[in-house]
Amino acid sequence: MEKRICYEMLVVSVTLLLFSLTCSTASSSSSKLHHHVEQFRRNLLANSLGRTPPMGWNSWNHFNCQINEKIIRETADALVSTGLSKLGYTYVNIDDCWAELNRDDKGNLVAKKSTFPSGIKALADYVHSKGLKLGIYSDAGYFTCSKQMPGSLGHEFQDAKTFASWGIDYLKYDNCNNGGLKPTVRYPIMTRALMKAGRPIFVSLCEWGDMHPALWGAKVGNSWRTTNDIGDSWESMISRADMNEVYADYARAGGWNDPDMLEVGNGGMTKNEYIVHFSLWALSKAPLLLGCDVRNMTKETMEIVSNKEVIAVNQDSLGVQGKKVRMEGDIEIWAGPLSGYRVAVVLLNRGPWRYAITAEWDDIGIPPKSVVEARDLWEHKTLKTHFKDKLTATVEPHACKMYVLKPVA
Repeated sequence: MEKRICYEMLVVSVTLLLFSLTCSTASSSSSKLHHHVEQFRRNLLANSLGRTPPMGWNSWNHFNCQINEKIIRETADALVSTGLSKLGYTYVNIDDCWAELNRDDKGNLVAKKSTFPSGIKALADYVHSKGLKLGIYSDAGYFTCSKQMPGSLGHEFQDAKTFASWGIDYLKYDNCNNGGLKPTVRYPIMTRALMKAGRPIFVSLCEWGDMHPALWGAKVGNSWRTTNDIGDSWESMISRADMNEVYADYARAGGWNDPDMLEVGNGGMTKNEYIVHFSLWALSKAPLLLGCDVRNMTKETMEIVSNKEVIAVNQDSLGVQGKKVRMEGDIEIWAGPLSGYRVAVVLLNRGPWRYAITAEWDDIGIPPKSVVEARDLWEHKTLKTHFKDKLTATVEPHACKMYVLKPVA
């Protein structure tokens, strides 16, 4: 308890010191002060990672705490053998429950001997040998969410050095058991620590949208959770898409809104619902982190997550998150610009009946009277008809159609 109180006092003292120092050097004008503070914050994260949304796999959605080094190794093998790694799925991310409950006598995190006997460094070496990257999990609190391992609050610089020495490429940083300290105080400390650790590490802020991290996350992380945890159901998935969409304007290269990991292949939704899930995550420039057991995927799951054309929308170099541009009851039109003057469009039917859905050019950002060709990304075909002013398609219940519209010269 004394260590915890001392640490909280230290955080407050450092914050006040930084503030007073900044004030004293910029007392000539409030605008100058604002400039210095903003410059300091902007420079906090400079790892050049996440130019497009990250792609890979995370252990939590399918395995929860039931993980071990064999599962991680076999998952890395599967990403390569299925060809998913060549499509961009390169991060192999270990979630909660990988460490012992107690640190060693020097205060270092220790891999759980019963499940990760070879240690994390050996696992990172194996994953790297496959041409992949290894991600790890910690928490901006005193314990992680499972309470089965320690968090990094008060140990940020020590843990960052440990992660770098192991060869870690990605940190998912959670928000549990935080002693009531605000995330805007806790998260920047780890980011500073990672920037000094000597290895580029992708920073994923798993802050659950607590204090609207889209408003401040770009200075601290490469992605930030905008929602609570996803569940493997239509209602959970679609509500996460809704919550995430509100922050579309804040996404950009190097910093992405994160509505949580993919549930495709875990069995709680229909094929059409999983197609909606994958389509909306792609259009929303969300991280594409598989959450199923990739060692045992069905043909149907593989067909969805390996759709190169949908992945290309997610990874497009323009890096602009798509938005919900029209809502009429259960009918929705989502759209976003792509490079090469193209536009990606999702016609979404959230209701129980079939609907004809029309996307009008003025809603989706195409100049009026423009003639376009439409590529159906799930049928993998370019429609024979060119379209002017609008495009209409019939969509099944809990399903979508996804197109890339390209101007015709």
